[in-house]
Amino acid sequence: MFGIIRPCRNRMGAELRSAWLAHLCGMCLSLRDEHGHLSRLVTNYDGLMISAAVEAQSAVSRRTAGPCALRGMRSADVAIGAGARLAASVSLVLASLKIDDHVDDGDGLAGRMGWAGRRVAQRWAAKGLTTASDLGFDASVMVDAVRRQPLVEAAAGLGSPVLAVTEPTETATGFAVAQTAFIAGRPSNAEPLREVGRLFGRVAHLLDAVEDLEEDRASGAWNPLLATGTSVEEAHRLCRDAVAGIRLALADVEFTDARLVHKLLVHELEESVVRVFGKRRRHDHPPGEPRWSDPGSGLWAYPRLNWQPRPRGCFAGCGAFLYMCGTCQFCCRDPFPGPWSDKRRDGCDPGDCGPNCDCDCNCCPCD
Repeated sequence: MFGIIRPCRNRMGAELRSAWLAHLCGMCLSLRDEHGHLSRLVTNYDGLMISAAVEAQSAVSRRTAGPCALRGMRSADVAIGAGARLAASVSLVLASLKIDDHVDDGDGLAGRMGWAGRRVAQRWAAKGLTTASDLGFDASVMVDAVRRQPLVEAAAGLGSPVLAVTEPTETATGFAVAQTAFIAGRPSNAEPLREVGRLFGRVAHLLDAVEDLEEDRASGAWNPLLATGTSVEEAHRLCRDAVAGIRLALADVEFTDARLVHKLLVHELEESVVRVFGKRRRHDHPPGEPRWSDPGSGLWAYPRLNWQPRPRGCFAGCGAFLYMCGTCQFCCRDPFPGPWSDKRRDGCDPGDCGPNCDCDCNCCPCD
């Protein structure tokens, strides 16, 4: 699975966790039923937000699905209907465009697949557009926005605003999220939801740029921060402002049950920003002092929490995993580094959202 929103089961609680899984499984099964097993590869954590947004504005539609290996061979209630189909359509279209981009650049597995990767992208795009048409909207608007990305990147240079580079992504995600209002029969919600989607696209684009920064710098690959001369601190500010804007826009949406959507798009999106940028120290930064917190002392001094991940090999990662298990870092250290990827991971703290919630909002019962 992939995506920038990666909820922790303890932060969400049993009810919201169950609802989140219902949308994730519903999107996966919708992809399988309409587009074949291979298309299930595009199932992602962010795409289920589309299905969740439809359900949040309308009645609940669920069915019981049979056992699945990814659920420990357990059956479960899963989301069905137009919301799941819309999420599947959007995921297919965006994945096809991403594969095309990788083939053009020669990046990753898709780049090595060449014409075969291009063929898969074309099939997924056609299927996604067909499903979108069945649901009553023209996804070509989203496709055209994303296809403008290479032209925007070619025109960007040092001093260019980084938000000019993120605009195609913002437009595409804004269009997709706005469609949930029409699918749910709440057209008055379309504009605030378009703003939600637009700002979500901004955060997703910037987080991806920051996570790839050092790798792109070393390889010479194009990166929006390097190309425009935008600092990491400025990217962090833009992400924080976007999350605040999403919270304000959600307040203008008429929901039937906003709990899951608010949890994902405010609380968990904030956690994603923290995961990438780290937690700011509460005091000012004297010259030379690290800007990002690095929890870990005593037995937790290893592995060190690096801002830029330094992946470990197979055996080194196994050693780090065993050591971290033995020192309870996975359950008690917050955040902790992944034993193989070295990426920042959030610890599981059930008290993050509940009586001690400091999110300055009262629009949902977070506990």
